[in-house]
Amino acid sequence: MKSYLAVLGSPGAWRFLAPAFLARLPYAMLQLGVLLLVQWSTGSYGVAGIAAAAAAVAQALVGPQTGRLADRYGQPKVLVPQVVLHAAALGVLLALASAHAPAVPLVVFSALAGASMPQVGSMVRARWAHLLGRSERLGTAFAVESITDELTFTLAPVLLVAVSTGFSPVWALLAALVMIVLGTLVFAVVRRGAPEPMPVRVRSQGGVLRLRGVAVLAVAFVALGTVFGSLQVGITSYSAALGQAAAAGPIYATFSGASFAGGILYGVVRWRIGAPVRLAATVGLLCATTAALTLAGSIPLLYGGAAMAGFVIAPAVITGYTLVETLIPAEVRTEAFTWLNGSIGLGIATGAAVAGQLVDRSGPSLAFLVPPVTTGLAALLVLLFLRRLRQETGVAEVRQTVAVS
Repeated sequence: MKSYLAVLGSPGAWRFLAPAFLARLPYAMLQLGVLLLVQWSTGSYGVAGIAAAAAAVAQALVGPQTGRLADRYGQPKVLVPQVVLHAAALGVLLALASAHAPAVPLVVFSALAGASMPQVGSMVRARWAHLLGRSERLGTAFAVESITDELTFTLAPVLLVAVSTGFSPVWALLAALVMIVLGTLVFAVVRRGAPEPMPVRVRSQGGVLRLRGVAVLAVAFVALGTVFGSLQVGITSYSAALGQAAAAGPIYATFSGASFAGGILYGVVRWRIGAPVRLAATVGLLCATTAALTLAGSIPLLYGGAAMAGFVIAPAVITGYTLVETLIPAEVRTEAFTWLNGSIGLGIATGAAVAGQLVDRSGPSLAFLVPPVTTGLAALLVLLFLRRLRQETGVAEVRQTVAVS
């Protein structure tokens, strides 16, 4: 635990961590919140699913562009107008839903709300990288961020559903709006750890994704996202099929808790194995543990399978963030982190959609086929491009592709 205390004790760290946590809770609420809101307004799960997917995809695609702007012009100059746009888009969406507007404007403003979501999580990781450099403590800092993600994605749905049930989805997303505006503005004002603006131009049509190894990591993170999305559907539907629908929440909480524990343990180990090999190993192990869920025929086995999968997924995510930081120059750090965040979001949406189709067509157990297939392919991809992920060749080559404008 000394390594965690050392990282969290970095001078001024809590000044940006506290408001960032407040701003990141709504990030974990948006997709489910839009789903509940639009279904409440229209009575249609089909329209609600489209609106939630539109928000997720828009966030995943536009987020990296705001990360690029933050690298060039500084975090405050991007966050302040971005949170204003987000407040306007989400405010209009809430007004439309309250008026029971047609589906098209609801989907459009859901997409706009997703596209304008402030990328505070990526900016926190950029601050850690700026503060700690490429030291051993950076891996522990990224473990802290993974644990924070687990907390937000565990607490946010509980808070969202509680307010939605007690009042309405409008009040739930209104509370989320207040949190993200306050948290983002305070975070933007705190300059501790914020990287200085570094105007750059990446000499490739694909931008940061064309830099050595970044696209490989982005694809791997899509696969990691499918684990979250498909397990949500699989655990919910399979528990209901076994006649114990109420067990779904505790089972998924077990998955989150095991991920929390895995992230903590991973962050205190001093690894002698290189990050590329660790990534291949953790993603491959995730394939094996999620495959075990396909054999689960009872609630106790679902608990066990969820715990094994959860224990592995946080180390895989932490390794990916640690690895991308070694492959890219500081000038595009936030954009690269945002691509990984967006890739997980795309994976969650894709995993949930594919698993849902499989459940509807062939039964709940088939939802558990999605994560071993996607993570197995991701592990093979990482192994295939292992040389491109090695730091000693990656950093030098990447820096030659970036020109200061």
